[in-house]
Amino acid sequence: MMAEEFDLVILGSGSTAFAAALRAAERGKTAAMTEVRTLGGTCVNRGCLPSKNLIEAAKILYDPKNPRYPGLSPTSMRFDFRTLIEQKDAVIEDYRGKKYQSSIANSKSIRMFEGAARFSSPNEVTVNGQVLSAPRFLVATGSSPTVPDVPGLRETPYLTSDLLTSHEAFELTELPASLIIIGGGYIALELGQMFSRFGTSVTILERGERILSAYEPEIAQSVAEVFREEGIAIHTTTTVSRVDGDERHVVVTLQVDGRQKELKAAKLLVATGRTPNTEHLGLELPGVDLDARGFVKVNDELRTSAEHVYAAGAQRHRGP
Repeated sequence: MMAEEFDLVILGSGSTAFAAALRAAERGKTAAMTEVRTLGGTCVNRGCLPSKNLIEAAKILYDPKNPRYPGLSPTSMRFDFRTLIEQKDAVIEDYRGKKYQSSIANSKSIRMFEGAARFSSPNEVTVNGQVLSAPRFLVATGSSPTVPDVPGLRETPYLTSDLLTSHEAFELTELPASLIIIGGGYIALELGQMFSRFGTSVTILERGERILSAYEPEIAQSVAEVFREEGIAIHTTTTVSRVDGDERHVVVTLQVDGRQKELKAAKLLVATGRTPNTEHLGLELPGVDLDARGFVKVNDELRTSAEHVYAAGAQRHRGP
């Protein structure tokens, strides 16, 4: 099949990809974007936008129950979780339409190609049998939730941080009565507090000595105090040895201070970090170097080891 030629081919359609495509169009160049899931990438569809939308809803629900000033009496608000999910989906759809789809709908310079993209030669990628060629490429495929190697996990239904996606199979539409979260990073914490404020009983399991291990100890201590005041259970220095369960409940077996414990909940959320979406891109063909975790190595100008390929979003600095 004859290749379609562009000035720039971008693997991905998230905010970074759109910024690059629009800049290319402004300079009179043509650009192609590819997307294996939903136009707009992680931030719009299952990351920043949906999470912050529901986190704010949870805060509105929580604050009247816990007034900060003497003389204010606590009060409760009724809510419907499924309706909140529906409004979240509507917000995503509206934003995606206005911010992303409208930008390319009538563009003569930017084209969108749906499907998994893979380099088929140093200067070509193939998407659903269509070959796209260009003198320059940008890898902006983002990342996915990391799935740890825990016995029983792959046979047990579990949630990831993609649970706030829109109209996809991963989307959570019913509020769980209880939730165990494996992970103590900021994604685990913001989702844990959100569910707790909606009324879910939340337990957080962190393998290190403290939550938020990548940040200052004082921050972790303050956040832990607030969470415990809000009724969120936090277990640190834990090792999850096994997971079992079905759609109705899960059992997590863990080691804490040398002792074995079992915790039960309606749902399990795995939030142990992110993995770059680079494994199936064929980056070895143009000669793009990756680090041990699969991140693309770049210099200060986001150029990879291949001079005609750049990367943004899933990269690691490699020096000049």
